[in-house]
Amino acid sequence: MLVTLLELFFSTLVVALSVWWWTDWPQAAAAASLVALAYAVRLIWKTTRIERWLSQPDLHTPLPWSGVWSEIAHRIQRLLRQREKQAEAAEQRLQYFLQAIQASPNGVTLLDAQGRIEWCNATACNHLGLDANRDLMQHIVHLVRDPVFAKYFAMAEHEAEVVMDGRASSAAQSLKLSVQLHAYGEGQQLLLSRDITSVTLADAMRRDFVANVSHEIRTPLTVLSGFVETLQAIPLDTNEQQRYLHLMAVQADRMQSLVADLLTLSQLEGSLPPGLYEKVNLPDLMRHVAADAAALSSVLSGSDGDERQPVHALVFGPAPPWALLGVRSELLSAMSNLVSNAVRYTPAGGQIRVAWSRTPDGATFSVTDTGPGIAAEHLPRLSERFYRVDRSRSRETGGTGLGLAIAKHVVQRHGGELRIQSQVGKGSTFQLTFPASRIEALTA
Repeated sequence: MLVTLLELFFSTLVVALSVWWWTDWPQAAAAASLVALAYAVRLIWKTTRIERWLSQPDLHTPLPWSGVWSEIAHRIQRLLRQREKQAEAAEQRLQYFLQAIQASPNGVTLLDAQGRIEWCNATACNHLGLDANRDLMQHIVHLVRDPVFAKYFAMAEHEAEVVMDGRASSAAQSLKLSVQLHAYGEGQQLLLSRDITSVTLADAMRRDFVANVSHEIRTPLTVLSGFVETLQAIPLDTNEQQRYLHLMAVQADRMQSLVADLLTLSQLEGSLPPGLYEKVNLPDLMRHVAADAAALSSVLSGSDGDERQPVHALVFGPAPPWALLGVRSELLSAMSNLVSNAVRYTPAGGQIRVAWSRTPDGATFSVTDTGPGIAAEHLPRLSERFYRVDRSRSRETGGTGLGLAIAKHVVQRHGGELRIQSQVGKGSTFQLTFPASRIEALTA
């Protein structure tokens, strides 16, 4: 613009001096005015042209002129490209930020000053039953119809979190959420939701575990204490003393079994998975399991009390010539627990069948009994610690309630799983499946 003005000034001056040299001052002034007018018309024309160009939706089109006005237009285009790059960078950062929030395991919901939903991620939709598109600008309390949340939202301060049921809760699975509001901006609020179902279940399991352990230990301790007080307070003959001492020994054995099972579970949970370097001879292992089952399924008969006979029909199929790759003590514990459970819960005269079978994916160890069977609603929880279908019957049989939990941990550590099939009145089948990588043929 300065160049244009200087050009106009010097051009006018030159024309005026030239006319004055040949004529007089009035004619020189008139000539100068004409030059100034011509430049003014040209300036207006160029200004109108660049104004029309600026009003176009796309300013990146090639320029049809040159000179100072072309330089001005080029500078405008350069500034425009810089602003567009800055806007693209800001948009990209915003998208990265939104993608990070979308990937968060926690629910994030942005609320305006009136409590209406401005934005929410997919996790929040799952937690609270929202629709990211349909529910925009809807009041959060109208959509999350939980009395606990409504009371919490109405509070003046939200320093602490509140626990509520999630929208995905059902009779089979209860979703527990921890939600908290955080103020930001000009009256807006950030609603964070966190799935604490596993934490709640773990806490409940811990409480149940402590309560069950206390109960299981308290029962034999109470019996022992009662017998000790009886022996101390009442004079008894030798036979009665021996009977009481036998009962005390049974309760002491029960506590020892419970402590041993608890230690086994603790070792299983705190140790690394077994490797493939130890080979367990399967026929030898099954002979051990069969001997334990026969000893458990026996009764005293005869007047001398020395002869023991099994009261169940124990049918052990031939052990295949395999080697299991794993820890022998763990495998023996898992298989013995399944067989001993079958012995304990099958009435006298019943049959218990133990067999191995090869599958395309590996091998399966099966224990089938003709016991009373288990109702379907109990099957998913049978491998929980201390879970029992009939507590009174469990006390009679002397079980600790940890056998199936141990078997499940052992087989999972060896890459397999525990499967349970049962029907009331027709018996049960318990299976341990092992992957093919854990099976090897025995070498001569």
